[in-house]
Amino acid sequence: MKATRDSFGEELAVLGEKNPEIVVLDADLSKSTKSNGFAKKFPNRFFEMGIAEANMIGTAAGLALSGKTSFACSFGCFLTGRYDQIRMSVSYNRANVKLIVTHSGVAIGEDGHSQMGLEDVALLRSLPEFEIFQPADDQETRAIIRYVVKNNGPCYIRLTRQKVPDIYKTPFEFVPGKWSELHKGKGIALIATGGLVGACVEANEKTGKKLTVVNAASLKPIDEKLIEQLANSHEWIVTAEDHYTTGGLGSAVAEVLASIGSKAKLYRIGVETFGESGSPEDVIHHFQLDSEGVLARLQKNVGLKI
Repeated sequence: MKATRDSFGEELAVLGEKNPEIVVLDADLSKSTKSNGFAKKFPNRFFEMGIAEANMIGTAAGLALSGKTSFACSFGCFLTGRYDQIRMSVSYNRANVKLIVTHSGVAIGEDGHSQMGLEDVALLRSLPEFEIFQPADDQETRAIIRYVVKNNGPCYIRLTRQKVPDIYKTPFEFVPGKWSELHKGKGIALIATGGLVGACVEANEKTGKKLTVVNAASLKPIDEKLIEQLANSHEWIVTAEDHYTTGGLGSAVAEVLASIGSKAKLYRIGVETFGESGSPEDVIHHFQLDSEGVLARLQKNVGLKI
């Protein structure tokens, strides 16, 4: 098990050796975002911007427009709190800026609501040109970082502070807009993203593997073809995310289901109130985002029988 922020930091330092055009900026949180590994190896390509995220985003865009591959790192709520700079400096300019955010969702625990990115995906989904990715584990994080370094354009990568179980055992090539079916079941298709993937895999084990479980690492673009296939073969589509139920994965799936006139019913698992402070385990349990909570929601709201 490993936090995906750790995987990011390690992979970025490796890619920095191969690609001298990579530059990294951080807003006084490099120990938390794990960009400090790159800083130690390449101090001349690392820029500590202080607690000035708006300035960091503008600087990252300027470096990108001069030919660099810019990684701008901070907590999710702090970066998307500077939405106007992202909108104009990065999205409008189609700048090659990779926004790397950690401490997303309620799973960060003790830091509380003020530092929980819960509406970030909703904000970034609204912007043209942006790709949005949320890896489930170590190998997928590394694959996504390799992809975005090769791909010229803005993206938003949402990482975990908490350790997550290994979903994939070996390296692979990441394909945007392509989701992974981790298990095929009947009746209920459970589509999870990020830190919720492991919980949903565990929940499925507790059902005797009755559910179809999908890892949705690519939040923009999404896998419309797979959603339609699942809608045609399942009674229920259930989404699970450590994000508000409005504007994130659940909303993205709802948009596709509405456009195809699907008869499948949709239930969204996520956060619907302000975050709370407590141990990560207690907070995740409180919001029913662990395997036990996912099962309870499925039994109550979609008629799952175990």
